[in-house]
Amino acid sequence: MNAMAPSPTTAATKPPRPLRGRLVKLGLAALLLGGAVLGGSWWWSVGRFMEQTENAYVQGDVASLAFRVDGNVLAIRVADNQRVARGDVLLELDPALYQARVAQAEASLADAAGGIATLGEQLSLQAAQVGVSQALLAQASAEQSRASSDARRYQGLAAQGWSSRQTEERARADGLKAAAAIGSAEAQLAAARQQMVVLQAQARQAEARRDQAAATLRLAQIDLGQTVLRAPFDGIVGNRAAQLGQYVRPGQNLIAVAPPPERQWVVANFKETQLARFRPGMPVRVKVDALGGLELRGRIDSLAPATGSLFSLLPPENATGNFTKIVQRVPVRVALHAEDAARLALLRPGLSVEAEADTRDDPTASRSSFGALGTTLAGLFGTRAHAANP
Repeated sequence: MNAMAPSPTTAATKPPRPLRGRLVKLGLAALLLGGAVLGGSWWWSVGRFMEQTENAYVQGDVASLAFRVDGNVLAIRVADNQRVARGDVLLELDPALYQARVAQAEASLADAAGGIATLGEQLSLQAAQVGVSQALLAQASAEQSRASSDARRYQGLAAQGWSSRQTEERARADGLKAAAAIGSAEAQLAAARQQMVVLQAQARQAEARRDQAAATLRLAQIDLGQTVLRAPFDGIVGNRAAQLGQYVRPGQNLIAVAPPPERQWVVANFKETQLARFRPGMPVRVKVDALGGLELRGRIDSLAPATGSLFSLLPPENATGNFTKIVQRVPVRVALHAEDAARLALLRPGLSVEAEADTRDDPTASRSSFGALGTTLAGLFGTRAHAANP
């Protein structure tokens, strides 16, 4: 029994549990707890309000240009990837054919103008002819009046025996001739007036031909102007397909002009489940994949009026066949800040980017872990103080 009991010497020499190990474990536990608190507060104040997507691209209004007339390429005034200003000449067609059409239209217009001048002179001449016919009618009327008076006078004289029967008959015949002359003068006056109407109608037709010739000339001048292809806006030339001497047809894409970087934007396709707090003006951070994660700043400009699938070539028809619910995406236009001009100069339409939208009520608040912790504590104590003093 005594042999099995531990000796006092053995009990006294057993080493105590190291204090340093306990301190290390406590330190690790404190670090883990602190990290969890920081991470939780960051997620609660910041992380849960950050909506991200990798389905985002740089966009810009790239203009594919073509001639509106056909012809052979006479000159190429720009090189690939050259920066151009609005109105700069890009391509030219051989203008000889269209210059000839302009000259032909100018000749037709001059001929029409000459026809109008000729008809103007004819109208003046016909107006004079109408005046002559009116004078002849007046003369015939005066002659009829004289002949009628003579016929009445000689009739009275013949009845009293002072004049011969032959003289009376001659006076009556003169009256009939005067009446016929009036009819002839009236017919000539009516014909002259009708000819005036005809000439006025011909003048209107000549004016219409002149207007038509002027329109033809304008069309020929427009076609001549279309032999020169100009840049529609400031940008960078690309995708040149035209070659010297090549015969091109109207509408054939020959060259493209991409917008300058300052006129580009980002289209981010967010899931429909991420859009609950989206509002125009919210800040967005954009990382460009092609530039080593270069970060740009922007803001939400607008949301598309429908999901991307509805704008596709074959939109879905969920009322037919079996249905599988698929989370839809809505294109969100992000305007980039002009302050990042040096960085924007590196952008090109079509580049892939990552977009992160900050949907917090106060986007200017700190995004750091310690800032988030302070925000969480301030909100927590503020809530308790409000509960204690309702």
